[in-house]
Amino acid sequence: MGTNDQTRSLPRGLRLVAVAGAAALTLTAGLATPLDPAPRQARAADDGKVLTVAVAQSVDSLSPFLAVRLLSTSIHRLMYEYLTNYDPKDNHAIPGLATKWESSPDKLTWTYTIRSNSKWSDGKQATAEDAAWTFNKMMTDDGAATANGSYVGNFKKVTAPSPTELVIELKKPQATMTSLDVPIVPKHVWEKVSDFSEFNNDKNFPVVGNGPFTLTDYKADSYVRLKANKGFWRGGPKFDEVVFRYYKDQDAAVSALRKGEVSFVAGSPSLTPAQAESLEGAENIRVNDAPGRRFYALATNPGAKAKNGKKFGDGHPSLLDQRVRNALFMAVDREAIIEKVFRGHAVEGEGYIPPRFQNYFWKPSADQKLAYDPAEAARLLDQAGYKKNGDGKRVGKDGKPISYRVLCHATDPNDKAVGKYLQEWWGELGIGVQLNCLDNVTDPWLAGKYDLAFDGWSVNPDPDFVMSIHTCGALPATPEDTGATDNFICDKKYDELYARQLAEYDPAKRADIVQQMESRLYDLGYMNVMAYPNAVEAYRTDQIKSITTMPAKAGNIYGQDGYWSWWSAVPADSGGSSDNASSTGVVVAIVAGVVILAGLGGFAALRRRATAEERE
Repeated sequence: MGTNDQTRSLPRGLRLVAVAGAAALTLTAGLATPLDPAPRQARAADDGKVLTVAVAQSVDSLSPFLAVRLLSTSIHRLMYEYLTNYDPKDNHAIPGLATKWESSPDKLTWTYTIRSNSKWSDGKQATAEDAAWTFNKMMTDDGAATANGSYVGNFKKVTAPSPTELVIELKKPQATMTSLDVPIVPKHVWEKVSDFSEFNNDKNFPVVGNGPFTLTDYKADSYVRLKANKGFWRGGPKFDEVVFRYYKDQDAAVSALRKGEVSFVAGSPSLTPAQAESLEGAENIRVNDAPGRRFYALATNPGAKAKNGKKFGDGHPSLLDQRVRNALFMAVDREAIIEKVFRGHAVEGEGYIPPRFQNYFWKPSADQKLAYDPAEAARLLDQAGYKKNGDGKRVGKDGKPISYRVLCHATDPNDKAVGKYLQEWWGELGIGVQLNCLDNVTDPWLAGKYDLAFDGWSVNPDPDFVMSIHTCGALPATPEDTGATDNFICDKKYDELYARQLAEYDPAKRADIVQQMESRLYDLGYMNVMAYPNAVEAYRTDQIKSITTMPAKAGNIYGQDGYWSWWSAVPADSGGSSDNASSTGVVVAIVAGVVILAGLGGFAALRRRATAEERE
């Protein structure tokens, strides 16, 4: 679904709440919209330097306690500090709101030193009490635990003995203590919130934060505006504002880039091969094509249920048979998807974690791999009792021809293209496919009213979050509630492995357990990874002089595990180079094909998620 920040256009375990009363934006000549296509530079009326990012995903919530989409969690990276951050060069943990941290010998008590030079945008000092309050609220309020509750489930007690000291006591060892990807919020603002499950943080502007940017304006399905925090402790951004502008039509966003109406185009989350190729060689435009941090998958409805045992939704009963799920995946030609849909801007999917994170990357053995084999797929379906009738249609136990509803993102051309192939491939098996392409896939997803769905997440350097969304504990409490689950998977063996990896501090041993979890997911067949798409994006060099990729060598710009790209970006008309970026490697690598980056995992590189859609 939809990243951590982890991220988050992907559906995630989150109820969409109608947004009303957002302050209206007075559009200036510097901020053209799809309704005003006249060419113009992305500049504010007062000639401030504005970096406008065209995105194909809307905000799910501006509350860091609820948001899971990649766009939303990326914005929170700009608004709030986390205890730790990730070095853009190699993903290792570095100071954020905490300047240092240490654990007790038994690893059950962690003490963080909170920096004294971070202030909230209303002038108040950011302290350890803010961090303690944030974690305690998540520990005691189910609504506040919606997006990131997995991080605090093992917390025993959190206190702030002084303004600069935060102490977290654990029930048992937890390997993610240097990668708690939780935005720390100001207690004096958020303690006034009465219902965390409903509060979207989108009514009063500017929103109080302590990150490199301050949220100043928002209009649902239109734009998000952030102003540079020139007093940010790491140094103020070079651009005065960053505006994320939503385009339902990705081709329109690419057109806006050509005209200079926007500075950067991310896609949904990537540009299509045709769009990228059309921009190659264009004047003042640079295309960044690098190994991504996302996977692209087919999620199967395993029979939606809640923690209280109540089942809901209407997933097709045949999909409860593992043989059927495996047969469907064996009838998917992943090589054809890479060649014909992604046109080489991806690599074939196998395990749950992309090859960019080499320590956790997993491949099935030759005997285990569900290779493309339509004949074997047909045999498995016959064996499961779903045979063809006289018309060549597979028939369910109810005697009716089988036809699967496949949830599809209306804004993602890849979903539609792959969907057409599924209709062909599964049609040869005698199974019908009904593509259900919607602007809002979240509602039917959370209601369990689907058979299969296109899915994808941005994976963080630390895999805990993206693995947690398939645990039984991520299920909603009741059918009426919202859980953190991706697609309602609940498997006892998987849960046991998840608990073991969370408590394992040895990097190699933990990586081995994570790979066992990936193997288990693969065998269950509820989550079938088809591809690892490249991060394909573009920006105008006459508006952006330089910008940081993550990792520094052949990495992405949009949807990073941190704020590096937008914080480091240097306006094209700036003299000299960016002081901010001098230590982070301001470079954009233009990569042809996919490069597998080795050695970017490890315990030292633990962090917070990406999408969304990433969360990611």
